[in-house]
Amino acid sequence: MTDSVATEADWDRAPGLLEGAKELTLGPRECDLAYWITEVAQGTLRDRGRTGHHRDATVPAFLTEPGPLREALIQEFGLRALSEELATRLLGQYVTLAPGIPEMEFYATQLIDEARHARVFREHLVELGQPADTLVRDIDEMAADYRRRVLKPVEDFANDIVREQRDFAGGVAVFAIVIEGVLAPAAELSERKWTPLSPATGEISRGTAIDEIRHLTVASTILRDHVAAHPEYRPRLLEILRAGVRLWDEVPDREFVIPREELFQEGMLRHADLIGDYELWPGVRMLDTTPEQRYEMAEAWTDELAEARMAYMGLPLEVLSGAGEAGA
Repeated sequence: MTDSVATEADWDRAPGLLEGAKELTLGPRECDLAYWITEVAQGTLRDRGRTGHHRDATVPAFLTEPGPLREALIQEFGLRALSEELATRLLGQYVTLAPGIPEMEFYATQLIDEARHARVFREHLVELGQPADTLVRDIDEMAADYRRRVLKPVEDFANDIVREQRDFAGGVAVFAIVIEGVLAPAAELSERKWTPLSPATGEISRGTAIDEIRHLTVASTILRDHVAAHPEYRPRLLEILRAGVRLWDEVPDREFVIPREELFQEGMLRHADLIGDYELWPGVRMLDTTPEQRYEMAEAWTDELAEARMAYMGLPLEVLSGAGEAGA
């Protein structure tokens, strides 16, 4: 990378997902199509466009052989691939509904980002030895319960607002604050925990996290500006956020996360020599964490991210805990 690439898109200089999403300010006019071509396609993805990782970032042999770490990664990236595919299909409606050219161009680029994420997650499973010819079907079969119990309710919620009600701002809130706002901390955890074990896996997660910073910050700016220009929309936005919180309280995501974290736990202990004193978060060695602790930390990061983004938009954080402004 060179200094000509924007800091937040530079592979070496971009902040971590949590730091960037909490502190950066980006809008759709800055992150337009030209930005994506120059800063993302020719910047972030330079030498990583096909697989999501540099050719020198290799897959360790133990991840191509049966074992708990390989199974944990297949489950994690399989479900993430399916989630990103769903996101891609949803975003086509955002491009159609976008009120202006900046918003249209931004969501066109996010659509490409999400499609790329789904692709690199799938391709990484092929690198692990999963058969390419049946991969999509295999993921669908593996994730059928996850699709039905977690993704389908979220998809229906988003489609009701975007497709049926044709509410662009509401759709932005659903995608950024509700969907990505909850899933982004899990992506942060993924990058941190795989980095000391598999250079290729860590880089794939790093690249997707850099994109998510842009998605979250631009969406927050769109919502902030929309509420400033249309203060009468504020109660509607708050109700959408409350409904999204209720939805995430109801879907059983923990049932799918903890079992694969237990597989990861077993696998990381087998490869403790690779991990050593690596800290998953400051002062805490990864080897000393448990599946429950990692899940709870991702939830804590979700709260931190929500607090920062809601403050930026001038909205009450209490909305995300089921409370909110009286009469809103």
